[in-house]
Amino acid sequence: MQGNTAADQLRETLSKPIFNSVLKAWVGDGTTDYEVYLRTPELLSLQTAVDELTDSDELMFQIVHQAQEVWLKLLSHELAGVVDEVDRDALWAAAARLDRANRIAECLAREIRVLETMTPDTYQVIRRSLGQGSGQESPGYNAVLTAAEHVAAVLDRLLGRRGVELAEVYAAGSQPDLKRLCELLVDFDERFQLWLVSHFMLVRRTIGVGQGVNALDGVPTRVLTGRMTKPLFRALWQVRGELTENWRRDGGYAPGAARRSTAR
Repeated sequence: MQGNTAADQLRETLSKPIFNSVLKAWVGDGTTDYEVYLRTPELLSLQTAVDELTDSDELMFQIVHQAQEVWLKLLSHELAGVVDEVDRDALWAAAARLDRANRIAECLAREIRVLETMTPDTYQVIRRSLGQGSGQESPGYNAVLTAAEHVAAVLDRLLGRRGVELAEVYAAGSQPDLKRLCELLVDFDERFQLWLVSHFMLVRRTIGVGQGVNALDGVPTRVLTGRMTKPLFRALWQVRGELTENWRRDGGYAPGAARRSTAR
């Protein structure tokens, strides 16, 4: 009978306010300043009720995806800030914000791996209640793609103001502040792609990417292999090929040859 096991009793306890012995107050009824500011009653009511879950893992599935959307919202917000700061030539501030964006992107990749604890058979149960939902429909994902286009445009505007080509930025000692900004953008692009790689591996583990395997929206899962390596800032990756094409061996040392000291 429900309610007799220790787990049932625990779930009943967790569904009610809990007494905090430090505060000497009840927490969880939505009245504390913490709960009011973070709107925890609304936040924690956004998930399917435990007794309505198709499988216990569905709560994890829903929470991880909701958390990803919140992180993506913050990510697009930060990228908009980068556009503003670069247009104002506030490159230090933009660099600091990109450092934050990189950490957020790392959170996305780590967080999605929680879903790898779900076995394929469990997902097949949960999948029946997802309609034709697809990651392509993610508001956060689409917002970041849009924001990234504006970041690429603001970099072009900055290069125009400086009167330099991207390849010149990587000339020794040329414009270190601009070079640093470009490298932080590459860092972000790489982390974003790694998040998509993590998503691809999740799909591969849960439904597969073989011939005839389609996502709920009908799109073959094989297309994910192209999406996960598509850069946000194509020019920053292309310039690396250009630098290599123009590279010359002159000026180097033969392996094992004596080298001049550069100490001063």
